[in-house]
Amino acid sequence: MSESEPALLVSRLKPHAVILERHSALAAGLDLHACLEKGERMAIVPGERMLVPTGLAVAIPPGYEGQVRPRSGLALNHGITLPNAPGTIDADYRGELKVILANFGRNTFVIEHGDRIAQLVIAPVAMLAVVELHELPTTDRGSSGFGSTGR
Repeated sequence: MSESEPALLVSRLKPHAVILERHSALAAGLDLHACLEKGERMAIVPGERMLVPTGLAVAIPPGYEGQVRPRSGLALNHGITLPNAPGTIDADYRGELKVILANFGRNTFVIEHGDRIAQLVIAPVAMLAVVELHELPTTDRGSSGFGSTGR
C-alpha cells in the first residue's frame, strides 16, 4: 500500500473479534464474522430478524462507503439474508459493525462465534451537489415507470 492509496482502517472492539478477510485474491467482499462471547450462540427462527455483532469498527476513507451484503451460500442453503441489503456504512461512522440477519428458511439457524455472516464491499460514492429546479430536463422515457422499457 502506498501513501496515496486509500486504506480501510479496522479496529477490534473485542480482542476475540475476527478481522476482515478475503477468501480469494480477487474477491470483492471482505468476510464479516459473528463476534459472540465464549459459549454464546444466537438462534434465528424462521421469520425472525436478529442483530449480530462483529466486534469491529472501521474508518472508511472519504469518497467511499461500505456495503454490507448477504453471503450467497447462506441465502441458498439456509434462507439467511439481509433485509436491508445492501446495508450502508457511511465514511464518518465509527461504531461497531452489526449485521441484521433475517431467516427466510424453514429451519432455525444457529450462529456461533467466528461464523461468516455477511460480506463488506467498499465502493466509491459520488458526492453530488443537490440542485432544486422547477422542472427537470426531458428524456424520451419521461415519467414512464416500472416495466416501461421492456417486457
